[in-house]
Amino acid sequence: MNKAEMERTIAKDLLSIKAVFFRPDEPFTWASGIKSPVYCDNRLTLTAPKVRNDVENGLAELINAYYPDAEVLMGTSTAGIAHAAITGHIMGLPMGYVRSGAKDHGRQNQIEGRLEKGQKVVVVEDLISTGGSCIEVVNVLREAGADVLGIVSIFTYGMQKGIDRLKEANVQNVSLTSFDVIAKTAAEEGYIKPEDVQRLIAFRNNPSDESWIK
Repeated sequence: MNKAEMERTIAKDLLSIKAVFFRPDEPFTWASGIKSPVYCDNRLTLTAPKVRNDVENGLAELINAYYPDAEVLMGTSTAGIAHAAITGHIMGLPMGYVRSGAKDHGRQNQIEGRLEKGQKVVVVEDLISTGGSCIEVVNVLREAGADVLGIVSIFTYGMQKGIDRLKEANVQNVSLTSFDVIAKTAAEEGYIKPEDVQRLIAFRNNPSDESWIK
């Protein structure tokens, strides 16, 4: 499957199980107070076997295509852990995960699973918005001596802040699909009105500007 076909297939999958749900006329409110026309919960892919199969095989395809030298997969905590485990199983690769903070007991690990210095690692993430959390994971792995090849994720918003942060951290992300593709597919499939697409893109371009709300 080529990249464009994959992006559209995953977009249709996520919309079909409401892992991505658009509601431009009744916005959701984020913890930060920002009004959002989109709700995302990629954990729902885990309870939808066909979609899960598409996602994990897609992640394996991306890793083979973009990071063929990968030796270990490391999931982000907690959303990336299951995807790293299943994709690692498909590829026959070891996996682990990075905690959001070091444990306060036992060996006080922040990285779970065996990781040797110099090993080539791919970080598995479910969703990238501003990029902060996955870059923290990359930094923890680099500090432990890993050679981080890059990130794979289910989808990215494509927010400028996230793009800039990834570039600054010198780390590549490759996603199965993108916010723009999902928005366009949602209009084509009748989940939203065609005229809503530009409103969604306006939100993506500047989430703090609420002029997209009618």
